[in-house]
Amino acid sequence: MHDANFAADPQAVYEQLREQGPAGPVELAPGVDATLVVGYETALRVLQNPTSFPRDARRWTALNEGRVPMDSPVLPMMAYRPNALFTDGAVHLRLRKAVTDSLAKLNITRIRRDVEPIADYLIDQFSERGRADLLAEYAKLLPLLLFNKLFGCPAEIGDTLTTEMSAMFDGKDPVRTKARLDACLMQLIAIKRREPADDVISWLIQHPAGLTDEELKDQLVMLMGAGIEPERNLIGNALLELLSGAGGRGAGMMVEEAVDHVLWHRTPIANYAAHYPAQDTDFGNGVIAPAGSPVLISFAGANSDPALAEARRSAGRGAHLAWGAGSHACPAKDPAQVIAVTAVEKILNALPDLALGVPEEELQWRPGPFHRALVSLPVAYSPTPATRMAAALQSRGIPQQQAAPATSQQHHTAPASPDGGGGGRRRGFWSSFLDIFRV
Repeated sequence: MHDANFAADPQAVYEQLREQGPAGPVELAPGVDATLVVGYETALRVLQNPTSFPRDARRWTALNEGRVPMDSPVLPMMAYRPNALFTDGAVHLRLRKAVTDSLAKLNITRIRRDVEPIADYLIDQFSERGRADLLAEYAKLLPLLLFNKLFGCPAEIGDTLTTEMSAMFDGKDPVRTKARLDACLMQLIAIKRREPADDVISWLIQHPAGLTDEELKDQLVMLMGAGIEPERNLIGNALLELLSGAGGRGAGMMVEEAVDHVLWHRTPIANYAAHYPAQDTDFGNGVIAPAGSPVLISFAGANSDPALAEARRSAGRGAHLAWGAGSHACPAKDPAQVIAVTAVEKILNALPDLALGVPEEELQWRPGPFHRALVSLPVAYSPTPATRMAAALQSRGIPQQQAAPATSQQHHTAPASPDGGGGGRRRGFWSSFLDIFRV
């Protein structure tokens, strides 16, 4: 599941596995074996039964025995952290309540208010060129910057988070990336303990659950991991849906419909939710998952199960598994959809003649076992002036700062140091954004 063939046609693998039963053996990365569940009913059984299928990765026998390379690119997404994703029972309930109560304070109006200026800022970076890569220059960056806003990040820390989270999802130097990300988050938590504000980290700190700094750090990693990569893919895949020849805007598809179609057919996180069976489990047709071995859910495979044919035809929103199910189901599906819809609407309204820059069949999908993600999304459009940020500031009665937005080429910079020191470091996207729009 880590090579280019799988990235090009994952459905072929799901169908091959389904011919043998509801689950089958796969290789997630070199030296990392797992069982992948592709049957819808079996997926629900695993997701809704945490006693038989716990999520605690400390049960991972192969990892404990040293049979999984410590530099494996899947470890940042699968190794245990004491957060709501990898815990069970009372511990999970305590951590999840802190997260859900904090996220509940993010009303839809606030989310739109936070997304819109970030979208304007990013579009201004490339709107005058007439060509862009909407994945690298828009869909990838918008969720990263949004989390900086929701976390109330100072400039240098936000630049570091943006860089290290990108590295984590790309599987780059996982040991180093984890260390830098952890150090950055601990610094941010210390700031918020001293100076709480109206942001997610401050709300988590103030929650009656009384999270420790270590617990806070790992909930933040979970929130970013669950919110950035899936959101990037949801935005990118929805834009592809609307710009492609197989329907899209030419057929009158609305943005919300495109997002729903992606959740069904181009599921942003296609395979994840690792469980570790409490005992050897027979999935039928001779497929036995040993106790303590990873059992992953193929959300994309389950969504394409023939048993759901009628639900797919009727676009039944409640039937797909893109948001998971059971006690670990995504607690932020409504905000995630609002973010994606707002981001897609902003770019379509800003560049109304937006079109794919290459034939659809030339687009490539990024290799990796967990995601359904484009490598790039090249587009072409009529150039427009980069005046959106200025207009947004003027409409809100906010005087624009002296600094002008830097071009996107200036933003691809070296990461800030974890201690917040920049030295001679050039400014990143977040610090440049704050220079312009300090709200």
